Amino acid sequence: MTMRPATDLATRISQAIISASNRTRPARKWTPLLEQTLHQLGLRDSLSPSLVARVINPYLLTHHSLALGFFNWASQQPNFTHSPLSYHSILKSLSLSRQINAIDSVLKQVKVNKITLDSSVYRFIIPSLIQGKNTQKAFSVFNEVKFNCEDIGPEICNSLLAVLASDGYIDNALKMFDEMSHRGVEFSTIGFGVFIWKFCENAKLGQVLSMLDEVRKRENSMINGSVIAVLIIHGFCKGKRVEEAFKVLDELRIRECKPDFIAYRIVAEEFKLMGSVFEREVVLKKKRKLGVAPRTNDYREFILGLIVERRICEAKELGEVIVSGKFTIDDDVLNALIGSVSSIDPRSAIVFFNFMIEKGRVPTLSTLSNLSKNLCKRNKSDELVEVYKVLSANDYFTDMESYNVMVSFLCTSGRLREAYGVIQEMKRKGLDPDVSFYNSLMEACCREDLLRPAKKLWDQMFASGCSGNLKTYNILISKFSEVGEIEGALRLFHNMLEKGVAPDATTYTSLLEGLCQETNLQAAFEVFNKSVNHDVMLARSILSTFMISLCRRVLI
Repeated sequence: MTMRPATDLATRISQAIISASNRTRPARKWTPLLEQTLHQLGLRDSLSPSLVARVINPYLLTHHSLALGFFNWASQQPNFTHSPLSYHSILKSLSLSRQINAIDSVLKQVKVNKITLDSSVYRFIIPSLIQGKNTQKAFSVFNEVKFNCEDIGPEICNSLLAVLASDGYIDNALKMFDEMSHRGVEFSTIGFGVFIWKFCENAKLGQVLSMLDEVRKRENSMINGSVIAVLIIHGFCKGKRVEEAFKVLDELRIRECKPDFIAYRIVAEEFKLMGSVFEREVVLKKKRKLGVAPRTNDYREFILGLIVERRICEAKELGEVIVSGKFTIDDDVLNALIGSVSSIDPRSAIVFFNFMIEKGRVPTLSTLSNLSKNLCKRNKSDELVEVYKVLSANDYFTDMESYNVMVSFLCTSGRLREAYGVIQEMKRKGLDPDVSFYNSLMEACCREDLLRPAKKLWDQMFASGCSGNLKTYNILISKFSEVGEIEGALRLFHNMLEKGVAPDATTYTSLLEGLCQETNLQAAFEVFNKSVNHDVMLARSILSTFMISLCRRVLI
């Protein structure tokens, strides 16, 4: 074939791969069909590691299956050997999509083939391993390239330091701290803060202060002294070492890590729990004399940073300390805490929610959606209903969007009576529920095998002038077919065709399975023929399922 500029050829190859993959099921997955496509392009004479790298980066970066398939296909071609450049591109693609096993496999190839990678690729690999909760592997990879800390960058080093400490790998976190100190890597408040916070639970006071001195003595140190002071004190108190927490108050102040009111309160409350009244009063006197007011913005940045780094447990703990002391906390921080913490501890998230309500504020709709979703996942329907009652008392639900959130999650949690009540409330306010509301209710009814109420909702929907959509028909056709009411399912199918609503694979699959189950094979073939006339590609996608249903019926 005629040689073309490398970029043009890379574009042509990537377009051919993506186009061919769109015709496979599932789409964008590597299959033998794609290998045939590549052979038809006649690439053998033009194939090189740099060409492979250009195809993957940028064209296949976000399509990891295609990128890895193309990379492996190139490996199998005669006289072809990958270079650091092609390894870099595939590792970048796999890292962006967090394909942990594939990353591990490629790294083993790199080691076996004695390939020296550009250290910049580890900026993608290590964060991917951290986000994939493969902390020990991330540290192992770091150890192999720790001599190039400056290329990896302080942000990633601090992330790894924080996650090692957070996940309980204190010995490795200590090694990471020592390595960063030795290499002169700048510490961040999050990296050093989470590390020293966890380290304080069991470490000697002198060792903690020595580490703090090591970090503080650096020119242009960026760590926030007041935040670090709170974390150190909280760490000692969490380790039931309140005497050391009390002693370190003065040591921190000397080192210009001024303890604020939050820090003094942590120690005072710990003494209170121990019944040490005198010591508590001494701490409170110190607070009035030496303490400084906490700077809201410092904690705002730190907590939001923890959430971005997915250190949700630490964000929760610090948030609880602030809220329990009735200290000021910004709305965006409370919203972030409610939404993120609800994924690991719904009860704590509701504490933040109640604190927000007490201050006369309400969460954003996005935050409410996250909280509701996580309460449903944890089967906390009573708490969900209580949250909605509190918000209703504060006139939170005023439009279709906010009501839709409430109805959809009430239905998800199985609270159908409450969801019906919301629909009636909307109508009293002059808001007409749209099809999404009815779909949520019908889906919930069908999930609970309440077919009669589902049918009643269907009638009410049309009586109110609201037309069903594809989802409406699929909900009912699937349920009718499942319970053997196949005539009703067929009527709905013909009704949707008359209304101009195009069936999809779900519609056809549900109906065909129901017809086969009831041995109505003639009707089944008629429905399948309609799918062929409607969309040949769609018919192909449901053919295997149809054949299985037919065979199952014959075997019975």
